[in-house]
Amino acid sequence: MFTGREAGCTPDSGTNIPISLLLTNDAMNGIFSGKRAWWKEGIVYQVYVRSFKDSNGDGIGDLKGMLAAVDYIAALGVDMVWINPVLASPNNDNGYDIRDFRAIMKEYGTMKDFEALLKALHKKNIRLIMDFVLNHTSDEHQWFKKAKRSRKSPYYQYYHWWPEENGKPPKRYSFFDPKGDAWTYNKATRSWYLHYFSAKMPDLNWEHEPVRNEMLDNVRFWFDKGVDGLRLDAVTYLSKDTSWPVISDKDIREKYREDWSYYLSQGPQLHEYLRELHDKVLQFYDVTTIAEAPGISHEEAPDFVKEERKELQMLYHFEGMQLGYAKSGFKRPDPDGYDLLKFKEIYSRWDKVFSRQGWGTVYLGNHDQPRMVSRWGNEAPGFRNVSAKMLITFLLTMRATPIFYNGDELGMANIRFENINDYRDVETLSMYQYLEHQGEDLEAFLRDQQFGARDNARTPFQWSGEKHAGFTNGEPWIKVNPDHVYVNAKAQVEDPDSVLNFFRKMVQLRKERLVLVYGEYQLEEPFHQQLYVYTRRMKKEGVLVVLNFSPQVVPFQLPHWFTLKEVLLNNVNVFQMNETTLTLLPYQALILDCKSQ
Repeated sequence: MFTGREAGCTPDSGTNIPISLLLTNDAMNGIFSGKRAWWKEGIVYQVYVRSFKDSNGDGIGDLKGMLAAVDYIAALGVDMVWINPVLASPNNDNGYDIRDFRAIMKEYGTMKDFEALLKALHKKNIRLIMDFVLNHTSDEHQWFKKAKRSRKSPYYQYYHWWPEENGKPPKRYSFFDPKGDAWTYNKATRSWYLHYFSAKMPDLNWEHEPVRNEMLDNVRFWFDKGVDGLRLDAVTYLSKDTSWPVISDKDIREKYREDWSYYLSQGPQLHEYLRELHDKVLQFYDVTTIAEAPGISHEEAPDFVKEERKELQMLYHFEGMQLGYAKSGFKRPDPDGYDLLKFKEIYSRWDKVFSRQGWGTVYLGNHDQPRMVSRWGNEAPGFRNVSAKMLITFLLTMRATPIFYNGDELGMANIRFENINDYRDVETLSMYQYLEHQGEDLEAFLRDQQFGARDNARTPFQWSGEKHAGFTNGEPWIKVNPDHVYVNAKAQVEDPDSVLNFFRKMVQLRKERLVLVYGEYQLEEPFHQQLYVYTRRMKKEGVLVVLNFSPQVVPFQLPHWFTLKEVLLNNVNVFQMNETTLTLLPYQALILDCKSQ
């Protein structure tokens, strides 16, 4: 909570100088203890290139298609674009299996196309964040092709192997293997190789110094081209305990939260490797890094991003993404939905983690998750738009760098495939094979995937109500959501009340109010079952954020200190408040400029 001295007038709203330029670090003393940075104040827009815009009619999104959409991206007001992998790949996992770290995937275009896109984004003052994989390569990478021929090959040491004379390898779990086995036998070398993901994605041996040197050179290559940062895929898995201790299912249940990722992320030299990345590469460029951090608890997270540790800049966690699933089944939705109290607890705890050290991110969907509005909002016709706006408000009022996935700004929803043949994702297809092998209920699995499958987020971007949603003139690589006839960018650009135009408005508000970036976060009403209420304050600024996460009309007893100065944002056209009570319509979101009495 804040007092009358802490909340008050902001600079004249009529000024042409952004508030972010009027405030200095001195003005934030006692509230924000870190340094200001462009990657803290910016907003990230993630583009899944394969599904964004096709320029040549082959049904696959590409770099030229994205180049044609730069004006659209710039109009969103975002500061950074994170693109999913575009490097040469056989596409076992849609680009995360890299064949060549210094070449562009032919389906996406050429290096000249990439350079043209980078130049166009920079011209619009938008930075480019590349998705980059340090943990593994494709089995079609030249290193692995040479490694699997003979134990005498110098590239044999580039990967992790278990020789057959040592007997059966110790159990390790693979997330994409149909049998869950992270070891695959290679006859030529009479040994098994390690892969935490599919057998076509062998893990690199970061314990071998030449591997580290090669990978750091690959990172330099892209920074020298002008790339502004990297999203580091599965980076917490880099280090392996090469004593290969025996780990049982009981160990995973009792010591690692029933989740293999919490074991696999505990490699003994992980932080040593990240410091090496910083000391030899990162410190020489004005860039940022976003760590995908599976298996990392909130207690461990600061060790990755505290400035004095000289490792990475930002991290995103998975704790929030685990909400709403039943304990049984793979990504089986909880019939009772997700618990808002736990939701508030998680995001409040993670705010506290980075309140004095390091910096975090906040997101509600990406290429590995179902659609935001389907997961956390309400895709019913009467609530879809308003709940999408409410979720956008949440992301843009938290103390962290917000990440939006393409289509969030339109309220795109899950496609909900009914047939396994419609899926393209290796995760869904591998799990289907695994469950089939185990004799499990495949119909139940397909019902569950309608909620949680990654392909729900990977359907083509909905540009218009035309055939194939204006994504391609050819046959799309994955089906287009039929709802594109009424949920699309073209229609929303022209509708002042659309989700898209609300997104643009909310982005500008965050840019104008630095309190929404750095201001202290304080949760109010932690036990309210329907409302998420919090304050953001910074010296003389204070706002109250009130979010109705339910489809009901909900009264809210205003705090005793509350005095309304101005309604900064409202996602519906109704505002109901008397001296003591604020009444919120279903999924209403309010940002109120306020002061204490």
